[in-house]
Amino acid sequence: MEQQDPIFEESSADQAKAWIQENLRIIVSVFIVAAIALGIYSYSQRSQTITDDGANTLLETKGSDTGTDQTGDKQPPSAIKVEVKSGVVVTPELSRETETSFIEQAERGNGSTHLARRALAHYLEKNPDSSLSAEHKVYIEDYLRKNVSFRGAVTTKTSIEFSKNLIKQGIEKSKTLNDRQLQNLKKYSARVSAYR
Repeated sequence: MEQQDPIFEESSADQAKAWIQENLRIIVSVFIVAAIALGIYSYSQRSQTITDDGANTLLETKGSDTGTDQTGDKQPPSAIKVEVKSGVVVTPELSRETETSFIEQAERGNGSTHLARRALAHYLEKNPDSSLSAEHKVYIEDYLRKNVSFRGAVTTKTSIEFSKNLIKQGIEKSKTLNDRQLQNLKKYSARVSAYR
């Protein structure tokens, strides 16, 4: 039986340690890249896939509600129609129009400004106004948010009614803004992806 030389064992351990120290940057970089790739992969496997087909967008949700058609073939998971109006994604179940107002139902993560933005998008779809810039729209949605009768926290059970007259007033007031005020609103409009 051959015994290994203790000096050889130490030098091998020292060599491995030295190699790790020399290549630590590369090793850490590989782990970071692997973590990012894993994150991207898991994100791409989420339950929602969005496919854009012009003005309308189809949002497919993966679930156990796949059915079969008359030929016995499996159908794809159910699909929910979603519309894109003035850059704002609008789900029909979350928006209703009456003769005098738009009623917007909150989704998870929405606040009163999001609902005002959707109501404005609906109004402008029916009453286009090409003179409104992104800054005007930011002013209008803030005006709506502040002047609507709703007060309190917005939850997924919240519906806010925006009267068409209130929206019209907000549009008229936005047109009275001077250049300095509009310039000040640019920093806010730049944050709204729907207005870019």
